[in-house]
Amino acid sequence: MIYFAHRGASARRVQNTLEAFRLARRLGASCYELDVHLTQDGQLVVHHDYSLLATAGKDAKIGELPWAQLRRCALQNRFDGAPAFIPLLQEVLPVVAPGLELLNIELKNDANCYPGLEEKLLKLLAGEYAELLSKTLFSSFDYDTLLRIRKLNKNARIGLLTRSFDVSKALDLQAESVHLNYTRFSPATAEECHQNGLKTYLYTVNDISLAKRLQQEGADGIFTDYIDLFVSEH
Repeated sequence: MIYFAHRGASARRVQNTLEAFRLARRLGASCYELDVHLTQDGQLVVHHDYSLLATAGKDAKIGELPWAQLRRCALQNRFDGAPAFIPLLQEVLPVVAPGLELLNIELKNDANCYPGLEEKLLKLLAGEYAELLSKTLFSSFDYDTLLRIRKLNKNARIGLLTRSFDVSKALDLQAESVHLNYTRFSPATAEECHQNGLKTYLYTVNDISLAKRLQQEGADGIFTDYIDLFVSEH
């Protein structure tokens, strides 16, 4: 069973921040999940929402702001009130690299709102962080985004992130895994995936007993906000 630190140690620190990933690593994480967007001036940044409204109280979208402005947008911190900011992907990668087993990068690119995102991401990983490329799993709810990843790199590791399971889509992508909300998962889903050489990774699971049941039903991994609970159990 694989345990992904979902947006870092997001139950303990502001999600998708350097602090969240640093804590996850200290807690023993070796697998991580994060989300990537493009700024107005083409910088790869790590954040979940397209908008800053819920996370920073600012009615603006990431794609509308240049990095110089975005980096000054303080995120709301319900944990300790310490300053927290959106990081560049190239700031996060050195944090998660030591001992890394698997990094799931979710590309936020619905309707190709960030033209060129896939190419920029692959170029960054193939260049300065080449040692991480083989340990990176690319996922997205946007199917065309994953098709572009596959077209750009025939060896890219792809995970089909979906709300409606269709094994044929995963096979067409030459994906290695299917990512589902755990409430949409069943033993039959796991069986169909395994028969086709696919793993199943489920989100977001924060209860140990639930995780054990899902594992018994055939799940291969979970995304969790409480990575410390599962690393200690493992």
